[in-house]
Amino acid sequence: MVRKFKTQDIDEVMVIWLDTNIKAHDFIDKNYWKEHYEEVKYAILNAKVYVYEKDNKILGFIGIIDGYIAGIFVKDGMQGNGIGKILIDTCKKDSNELTLNVYEQNEKAFKFYLREGFYIVSKNIDNDTKENELCMEWKKKR
Repeated sequence: MVRKFKTQDIDEVMVIWLDTNIKAHDFIDKNYWKEHYEEVKYAILNAKVYVYEKDNKILGFIGIIDGYIAGIFVKDGMQGNGIGKILIDTCKKDSNELTLNVYEQNEKAFKFYLREGFYIVSKNIDNDTKENELCMEWKKKR
């Protein structure tokens, strides 16, 4: 089930955030994610976030700010079970347009976004990591 994030979810969400980032972005030093932990925690507490929960356990979440998907994370071992799609679909219901950035080397995520109807609008270099990043967009069909 998808529901809105509650403040008491923060610790469980942050474990998923850190673990998923380290595993999905093995091309970035894991200390980068650890150094940004508190900053992201603050951002999550102040963003629109939906969590996917089953049996009182959070298995994934998505953060969105003014139509920009700041991140989508599914707990390790639960990826490939449709949780990411459910979270994206939740955001699509409330939006005519969504954008996001994904590291080019994160092929699994990139292919997921393509399957979900996103397309590349530009390619940039992330100033912090110096990694290639793809800016992607989705628009509701009218």
